[in-house]
Amino acid sequence: MKTLLIIYPHWPPSNLAGVHRPRLIANFLNDFDWQAIVLTVQHNYYEEPPDFDLCKLVNQQIEVHYTKAHKVTKPRIIGDIGLRAFNYLKKEALEIIKTRKIDFIWIPIPSLYVALLGRVLHNKTKIPYGIDYIDPWVRNISNRKNFRAIFSNFVARILEPMAVKKASLISGVSFEYFKPMLQRNFKNKKIETIAMPYGFDPNDHQVKLNNIPMPWDNYPNCIPIIYAGAVLPLSGYFISLLFKSMKKMLDKNTIDKNIKLFFVGTGNYTHNSIEQYAAEAGIKENVGELRQRFPFLHILNFLSAAKGVMVIGSTEKHYTASKIFQSLLSQQPVFAIMHNQSSVVDILNQCNAKNNLVEYFEQETEIELQNKIEKKFEDFVKNTQQWQPNLSALDKYSAKESTKALVNAIERIV
Repeated sequence: MKTLLIIYPHWPPSNLAGVHRPRLIANFLNDFDWQAIVLTVQHNYYEEPPDFDLCKLVNQQIEVHYTKAHKVTKPRIIGDIGLRAFNYLKKEALEIIKTRKIDFIWIPIPSLYVALLGRVLHNKTKIPYGIDYIDPWVRNISNRKNFRAIFSNFVARILEPMAVKKASLISGVSFEYFKPMLQRNFKNKKIETIAMPYGFDPNDHQVKLNNIPMPWDNYPNCIPIIYAGAVLPLSGYFISLLFKSMKKMLDKNTIDKNIKLFFVGTGNYTHNSIEQYAAEAGIKENVGELRQRFPFLHILNFLSAAKGVMVIGSTEKHYTASKIFQSLLSQQPVFAIMHNQSSVVDILNQCNAKNNLVEYFEQETEIELQNKIEKKFEDFVKNTQQWQPNLSALDKYSAKESTKALVNAIERIV
């Protein structure tokens, strides 16, 4: 059995979204004759509150090594866990490599700075390594002009080439996330690449939590429809048109006035808020937003308890919306607005779940798109079409299949 060393500073009970990438891959490695050794940081060094329920979702066969990190100072100068734990992770990785046969090192990012460990360890041990792009490192910050974003991107352009130069593999949740990096750094050099989605572990959806408060508990007569996750700046156009469409339907009494849209776990952001869009459309009473991050299992339970689920994409065609899997697996009807070239459109097609999908075409007018949204949303809330998706079609998008793809790519190298 070969051994994959996964270096990622967050691990359950961390409640950050990125933690599920290494967790899902590690959960299924044994199915392909690989053993996972995870190197991470002790949870008491995390800034976010722990979610111990997440530990129920970890395969107990996974071997996990924990390191320390420097504590966050007051005032907060360095928060990034990858920077605070860098030397500890490096030291522990070298200790593991001394005592165990490691065939490959795989480092998901962010935290971005941990990617530099791949090259450092390779220089010392010659073990091949790969970097996995959960998010792009160098970003398009045209809509963010603050000093922090500009400086972070400046540093990224310096450090990313150093980190990837000796990598044997570049993977990511979408090829588009790392394609610009390949064009910048691998013009004249071939490198193994693989794009695979987060996917899902169907076992996650079998864990039911008792007596957790629902976002709509204070609205006993409402019909809850839920959106869970971050709200992207380029999602605002869709949200604005959805709210305007809903206002028209409420005014015409074509939909139930008790419908309330809940946006949960949207996080902190600087672009227009859900509340602002709702106020502009005149439907504040029918929209609620809870920005705080909710535990992952709470989100899964919210989705399955709501009357419907929303997945609102981006005007960018490469937006993958991995939340589509947990939304479909909730067993509740799904309303989606997506760029027509998004992979989500293909997924919904294959699952026979396009009943409530609005496809956005770049050449269409705002009025054309709003009319489509109004028609589809009305059908969605009235449940005019029976919701019977073919969820077996999701199997090829599962975390098990993503793990298989990753293993195949690594085995071509080692």
